[in-house]
Amino acid sequence: MSMKGSGDGGEWREIDRSEDGVGWIAHPDETMQRACHAIVGDDGGVWLVDPIDVDGLDDLLAEFGDVAGVVILLDRHKRDCAKLANRHDVSVWIPSFMSGVADDIDAPVERFGNTLGDSGFSLHKLVDNSFWQEGALYNEETGVLVVPESVGSTGYFRTDERQLGVHPMLRLFPPNRLEDFDPTRIRVGHGAGVSEGAPTILDDALTGARARTPRLYFNTFKDFVLG
Repeated sequence: MSMKGSGDGGEWREIDRSEDGVGWIAHPDETMQRACHAIVGDDGGVWLVDPIDVDGLDDLLAEFGDVAGVVILLDRHKRDCAKLANRHDVSVWIPSFMSGVADDIDAPVERFGNTLGDSGFSLHKLVDNSFWQEGALYNEETGVLVVPESVGSTGYFRTDERQLGVHPMLRLFPPNRLEDFDPTRIRVGHGAGVSEGAPTILDDALTGARARTPRLYFNTFKDFVLG
């Protein structure tokens, strides 16, 4: 992972580089470790997932091809989706089950259901209630799984030395829909992703979520109080 200077936008860090995509964390000193991803679809287009704009981003994206669309996978992750869609003259793609999001997007909008255009990525609903709407993208051929919030790799998601953990608000009722996937790589919305041993690491995060909840909450409280 490399650090990039970014003028007025502070610094950002590149993550999860592969032959078919790259990620970046805007403002890497933040606790939330907000991660964004550019994934290359079967159509050869670059799809931006829950992106935050940073200086030099277009140069990074140009290494992988032309932007085909911008995708919102979590209702709270509007971020810079409209800004980047307008800059690249593409639409913002919003899952059809997601409500209350499209009206806030000042850019062309496409609603999508089972598949993300011709990208080869399928959409899977993870959470859908009045407080939280989240989908995941999965490419069965490449094994790339993109999960914006249900699991993550930042400190407040994980316990001990584990690479991945379930979101603190979901640990008592883990998103077991994720058990349906056999990913080779996992890209998350908070922190760097997993590129080796992904199925085992994901299974460990899901099956151990409840049992590790007290330790996670204690560690989070301790970090908050003691700073």
